[in-house]
Order: sequence, then C-alpha cells, then structure tokens
Amino acid sequence: MEPLPEGSNSNWADPGVYEVAAGVYRIPLPLPNDALRAVNVYAITDGTNLVLVDSGWALTESRQLLADALKAIDAELGDVREFLITHVHRDHYTQAVALRREFGNRIALGKLEQPSLDASANPNQFPMQAQLDLLRLSDGHEVITALSKLFGSEPRHTEANLWEEPDEWLTPGRRAVLPDREFDVVHTPGHTNGHVVFVDGAANLLFSGDHVLPHITPSIGFQPVPAELPLNDYLDSLRLVRGMPDRRMLPAHGPVTGSVHARIDELLEHHRQRLETMTAQIEAGASTAFEAASRLGWTRRGRKLSEMDAFNQMLAVLETGAHLDLLVSQNKLAAENVDGIRRYKTT
Repeated sequence: MEPLPEGSNSNWADPGVYEVAAGVYRIPLPLPNDALRAVNVYAITDGTNLVLVDSGWALTESRQLLADALKAIDAELGDVREFLITHVHRDHYTQAVALRREFGNRIALGKLEQPSLDASANPNQFPMQAQLDLLRLSDGHEVITALSKLFGSEPRHTEANLWEEPDEWLTPGRRAVLPDREFDVVHTPGHTNGHVVFVDGAANLLFSGDHVLPHITPSIGFQPVPAELPLNDYLDSLRLVRGMPDRRMLPAHGPVTGSVHARIDELLEHHRQRLETMTAQIEAGASTAFEAASRLGWTRRGRKLSEMDAFNQMLAVLETGAHLDLLVSQNKLAAENVDGIRRYKTT
C-alpha cells in the first residue's frame, strides 16, 4: 500500500491512504453491513509525532487496514500519540478504546458526550432504549416490531465493553495537536450533543466528523441521551460553522470537498424545505411523526418509508419527529400527548 493523492480514486470508500494536505492523510476504514460503507480516519503527522482524528469501529478487519495504512506512512499503531474523536458513535470511538488497551494511546472526546458515553458503557442499559421510547411516542409500532426481529423483544446491550472514558474531555478553544500544529475545537451539537469539529486554520482544513457530510444529511440526535430539540441544535451549529472562514471539508463519510460553506448552504436549504413539507403534511391530515414520515420520500431516490430497512425507518421517523417538534417550538404547529402518542395539529 502506497499513499495516493486525494481524489485519485473515484470511490472514496476504497481502502487506502490518500494525501489530503502536507502531513494529513485520509484512511477509509470499513463499516460492514452499514449503508455508510466506510468511515474516514485522518492521520496528522510531522514525521515524528502522529495523531488521528477519529479511530474507526473496533473490528479485526478495521484494525488490520489501519495498521497497513499507517505502515504506508512509516508508522505503526503504537506510534499514535492521541486520538481526537469527533463524537462517541461506535464507528468513530471504539477502535481508539481497543488500541489504548494495547498500546496506551491517549483519547480526547468532547465533554458533552459524557452522558451518552456513560450510557453506552452501561451493560444494564440498552443504548437505543430512548429511540424505542420515541418511536412509541411517534406511533411507530410497526417499526418497533421490525426492530424486534433484529434485537429481540427484550434487547440487551452486548457491546458495553467497547466504551471507556477518554483521557481528556475536550472543551471549545485552541489546542496543540503536534509540536508545530494547533487545532481549534468547535462544539457542534446536533448529530450528537457533544459533537466537535476540528479546525486547522493554518492549513485551511476543517475536520467535520458527521456534522457536515458531502452527499447525505446526518442523522439528528441519535444517541442514548437525546436532546430536547436536536434539530434546533443542529441548525444553530451549521450556522456557527457557516459564520467561520470557508475551508476544505474533511468529512467522516464521503470524499474531501473544497468548500464547507457550499455544503452547509445545501443542508440549510434542505431542512428549510423539509420543515415546509412537514407543515404541509400536518395540514393535509397527518397527526403523528410516523404518519407524516410514511407520506414522505426518503433518500436521494425518494424511497417510501416501507421500502427501507428497519433501522433506517427508525431514523426517518425520529428525524420527522425532530422537524415537527422544532415547528412546535416555533409556534407553527401545536402538539399534545394523547394515550402515549404525540399528536400534531395546525395552530
């Protein structure tokens, strides 16, 4: 395996090492049985010191590919001084924990991820329980039935040992990464409560994690401890980054792109249109998040809710609920809980 220039491969998820900028390499790692296909880990090196942004999912295949990729830049797994993690989801965090147990690498994670990390590390708490509760509130019993075929009627947490506390809880501000390189840590809640992005101002790079992705819209608030209005948090975070200087975007899923501003503008417009569509669905007679989601098209192909797998049906219903609840907070819709179901109506 030899480093290649970024953009030299038409498929961003293909294994390899891609040089993004001087001393910065993109390393796609596999996500088996996941529509995302891969997660980008970024290696930052000065030839002596090595830091990684995100780590991948703790899988044997992922570990081997990461080891092979680091070898291509004359490094080994034990050379990683620190993992800077954008958020606590397993495809970003868990391989760092596994490698720390073996090599003692440091881990740094956003401070506001602590409640979700504590829940993820609790073997007595099913990490998706909050989502199942929200599905019930959304009248999404059909989705719960489909999910029960995957997790069982009494789901258990079988991966709690993959999570441990980081060595450092990150807060917003400037932080040394290498002896001659600094990042700005920017808190960007929405995808998760404690999500952070890293800005390398000197190199004009923004490591966007799952906050801004080039081809898909990130899931909103999918975490063990949900926010009250995750979409509001997300839109505020988009505007925060939009107000910063434009930079090259280094996302967790998808290829590197030239302008984070351009993609943020697309995402803000997408959610503006989606909010209008949600309002129209309630005006047309839908009264629950599940009912509204069932009337909408999903993905770039406009698929019906029933055509998607159970996990993505869940994400769609919860995203619909997040849009509807934001409209309620803006007094554009009203809502009340009736017999355990949250029902929406026009004002």
